[in-house]
Amino acid sequence: MFDYEAAFSRNIGWVTESEQSKLRKARVAIGGLGGVGGVHLLTLARLGVGRFNIADFDVFDIVNFNRQVGATMETLNQPKIDVLAGMARQINPDLELTCFSNGIQGDSLEEFLCDVDLYVDGLDFFAFSARRLTFAACERKGIPVITAAPLGLGVAVVLFGPGGMSFDDYFGFEGCDETEMAIRFLVGLSPAMLQRGYVADMSRINLADRRGPSSIAACQLCAGVAAVETLKLLLGRGGVKLAPWGSQFDAYRMLYKKTWRPGGYKNPLQVVMRALVRRQLQLTAKVV
Repeated sequence: MFDYEAAFSRNIGWVTESEQSKLRKARVAIGGLGGVGGVHLLTLARLGVGRFNIADFDVFDIVNFNRQVGATMETLNQPKIDVLAGMARQINPDLELTCFSNGIQGDSLEEFLCDVDLYVDGLDFFAFSARRLTFAACERKGIPVITAAPLGLGVAVVLFGPGGMSFDDYFGFEGCDETEMAIRFLVGLSPAMLQRGYVADMSRINLADRRGPSSIAACQLCAGVAAVETLKLLLGRGGVKLAPWGSQFDAYRMLYKKTWRPGGYKNPLQVVMRALVRRQLQLTAKVV
């Protein structure tokens, strides 16, 4: 017989019993259950969060094996949302899970965000349309958003919410083609660009073709950091810095940087960094 208090009793000490009860009643929405989204769900389930709205339309493929927690030989070609929902219920059979198997869609976005306390971004890096749609809806509803991105062998974190910059003001996607959006998203997520110094094969990075390397190490780091920010936000602990603040931890270089970019994409440092990234991509394309 499942016992919630016993299952999550080892959380007590880092949280109080009353705070654990609050996590049990909280509802978190997660869009995308791939590299980071799937491990976000399982990590937050182990934290004791009791209610989730989850969205994903994809199935597991063998190319997911290097980083996605639900990807195994047994789950090939199975819907990610079904596999991850089953894994989460193995952790907590009493979970309230509302599943959106068509992914994030405009006509179901209101339902997806209904009664949600927090949104955790697990969408594919290149899902710009769905991401803008979701972030805008969260802004209208006053729902905090956590984006923890697996960049290099580390994690870059930017939080959005009441009192901080909006997603569009920070990244500046308006009027951009997809390649430029990818550059602005990359630089906005990691202004310090700590991952630049150790790329082993630049030919594997092609933003125009929506292609880049990935690692389970980075995805696991994202889940840990996002879980801590989730805890602070849901429990009102404070100490949360919203955009234009950001942070990046690179495990390969063992470096941690906090960044502050007032003006978001218009900040002169961001403008310079985007130019450097464009230059690097152009040089790589010529070599390849």
